[in-house]
Amino acid sequence: MWQAEVRVDLDAIRENVARLRAGTGAELMAVVKADGYGHGMLPAARAALDAGASWLGVCTLDEALTLRRAGVTAPVLAWLLAPGLPLHEGVAAEIDLSAAGAGQLAEIVSAGQQVGRPARVHLKIDTGLARGGATPDDWPALVEAAAKAQADGVAEVVGVWSHFAYADAPGHPTVDRQLAIFHEGLELAERFGIRPRYRHLANSAATLTRPDTHFDLVRPGIACYGLSPVPGQRYGLRPAMTAQARVTQVKRVPAGTGVSYGHTYTTDRETTLAVVPLGYADGVPRHASNRGPVQLAGRARTVAGRVCMDQIVVDCGDDPVAAGDVAILFGSGVNGEPTADDWAEATDTINYEIVTRFGGVRVARVYDGMSR
Repeated sequence: MWQAEVRVDLDAIRENVARLRAGTGAELMAVVKADGYGHGMLPAARAALDAGASWLGVCTLDEALTLRRAGVTAPVLAWLLAPGLPLHEGVAAEIDLSAAGAGQLAEIVSAGQQVGRPARVHLKIDTGLARGGATPDDWPALVEAAAKAQADGVAEVVGVWSHFAYADAPGHPTVDRQLAIFHEGLELAERFGIRPRYRHLANSAATLTRPDTHFDLVRPGIACYGLSPVPGQRYGLRPAMTAQARVTQVKRVPAGTGVSYGHTYTTDRETTLAVVPLGYADGVPRHASNRGPVQLAGRARTVAGRVCMDQIVVDCGDDPVAAGDVAILFGSGVNGEPTADDWAEATDTINYEIVTRFGGVRVARVYDGMSR
């Protein structure tokens, strides 16, 4: 018998990836970083590949190597690489690596030479996010160095890529501005003789809303898990994660009872309180105190008082609630339960943060749809 669990519907991930794949003529890279956005990297990766993804995307070298050690042979791109990592292990495992500057490219090339094979590289240009990637001023030096490495046979430039800052607002002027800078970056690369097989720019939002940004490869992340990157729009996606727990205790208390730390919630009548064994150590945002929605005993309720490290309390009024009843924090919404979007709205954050919080050491992650 379980106490608390995160339930992941792999068929939902398959359906979402198939829907995204059907909406583009480009290949699809399913982004499975951050342990598959909290859904479990390996099961999510396999489900995405089942549904037509031809690439997988991760941040770290360790994530990429974990995929390889698990027997995943699909192309994998890792893009957040600090200096001094054992990049030769990535090259040996046929992992594509991202270079955002000439120094990083030199380190990747050296890693390939260490294992005796050309490194597969994706050059990243910063088109306006001001995060990773070479600025337009630094781009010529990176491209020139990459062209030389390719001519020398020590690197293969597989891709040129960038990332949007504001694609979740499809009409925002930065989207067109970044697209124009990306085109300019590609034109300069071509003048140096670099014609990559894969040009990629579109994240989940652009995959769903801007087909002119799809190029050769799209990189949806959150949309693969059934959550929309564009507030208020669903695009037919089906959320894959449900977070739930069994009530550990119920108690009848009088009016005027202070609940949880600091007594930030006080009962206004005689009522039944239910203790639910999920807290901020399990992924529940502490900011959800007196705000987070919960479905319990067939009704929508709100966290009563402060979120604790291990538990929350729910005020159930006079409704019949018993120890062992299931409290659903969020799920697909099909049966009226709250969704990750509802939690994001209640806690002033985004659905990405809600799902990536869950599924830690203490909360079992259970999979439906593993039989394929």
